[in-house]
Amino acid sequence: MESLLYDLGIHVLRATYGVAAWFHPKAKLFREGRETQRKQLRETFPLPNVAPLVWFHCASLGEFEQGRPVIEALKARQPRVRILLTFFSPSGYEVRKNYPGADYVLYLPWDTRNNAEWFVNQVRPAVAVFVKYEFWFHFSESLRKHRIPLISISAIFRPDQVYFKSHGGLFRKTLRNFSWFFVQNETSIELLKGLGISSVTLAGDTRFDRVAIVAEQKEEIAAARDFKSSQKLMVIGSAWPDDMAVLMPFMNAHKDNMKFIVAPHEISDSMLTSLEKNFQGRTVRYSQSGDQDLHDSHLLLVDTIGMLSRLYRYGEYAFVGGGYKEGLHNILEAAAFGIPVFFGSKAPYGKYQEAVDLTAAGGAFAVADTTELTQAYEALDQDGSAYERAARTCGEYVQKNRGATERITQHLLQTLQAWKGE
Repeated sequence: MESLLYDLGIHVLRATYGVAAWFHPKAKLFREGRETQRKQLRETFPLPNVAPLVWFHCASLGEFEQGRPVIEALKARQPRVRILLTFFSPSGYEVRKNYPGADYVLYLPWDTRNNAEWFVNQVRPAVAVFVKYEFWFHFSESLRKHRIPLISISAIFRPDQVYFKSHGGLFRKTLRNFSWFFVQNETSIELLKGLGISSVTLAGDTRFDRVAIVAEQKEEIAAARDFKSSQKLMVIGSAWPDDMAVLMPFMNAHKDNMKFIVAPHEISDSMLTSLEKNFQGRTVRYSQSGDQDLHDSHLLLVDTIGMLSRLYRYGEYAFVGGGYKEGLHNILEAAAFGIPVFFGSKAPYGKYQEAVDLTAAGGAFAVADTTELTQAYEALDQDGSAYERAARTCGEYVQKNRGATERITQHLLQTLQAWKGE
């Protein structure tokens, strides 16, 4: 009965996206990306596999950043290994469809029994790696049936999740189809043990490794460097309109002694125009920065994707968006550069371990509104030792939590040793 309800839910969701595709560009990409999937797979994966293929699946862009360090570490150790990368969301696929670290990048088909069986038979991975919250029933069943190891990485579990509820039987069965879990915290280990699952390693979050590498590379962005000059700077990353409603009064109040870089979460001309209209200082868009005098500008608007993690290096402060409505974005990207981080406190952030840890340690600050943001900022800005403590806390936290990538990569290498070819 549970599997029938699950299947019904998948079909309803697919139909909903089909209708939404007529009105919403993202839903249209979501539908069109799956329409020619079988033809593409037949052409891409002629069997038998002559080299081991590792299948990484990520929901979207955030999960990709957690899988990426493992992909790149595995490729560096075993160049012969081929990588298949799948995404559920167009937000991930459209941005990373040309990612050079993967041999193939595709959408994940809908999780029906027929799709899962056909996909696994066509691809025949040596091992599958699902990132964080990705637990698909039929895909996990098919992989188990074909005795293909299925590994979960950067996973994190909470008592309020469906797996630990009385009605979560099918979802618990999905978890039991996994060969191994690499989790972020001790709570996750205890929750899985409560389900009789002991194939678990406390590895941490692979994002620590990724953001640390980005920080160490110190890649220069000339426009940001010239814009900052010798001024104090706040980098505002993955900002939604709810974030900007809180930030804009703060920015206007501090524009004479601090510059701002704003990278919206979703770039649109209407969003950029609204920011230009409401900010009381001189603004410049990144795409037009080559023709502007950046030294006299107060606000740099980032109207291109893929550079936010490198922009934080120029800030004395960071504000990371999503905390007022959509769900907090990646604060580790900023913390890796050893700068204090602010974020909105209205959306629950307890499921983000790094946010809980850094707020408790005094490196990050959850603020409810403009007044709280101003108070938290001024407390740091007016006390050099307080600022240094907060900055040092962030940098040390990232360094202390590195190592998940190596633990997972070693496990994958051992698993691949058992692959005998086809």
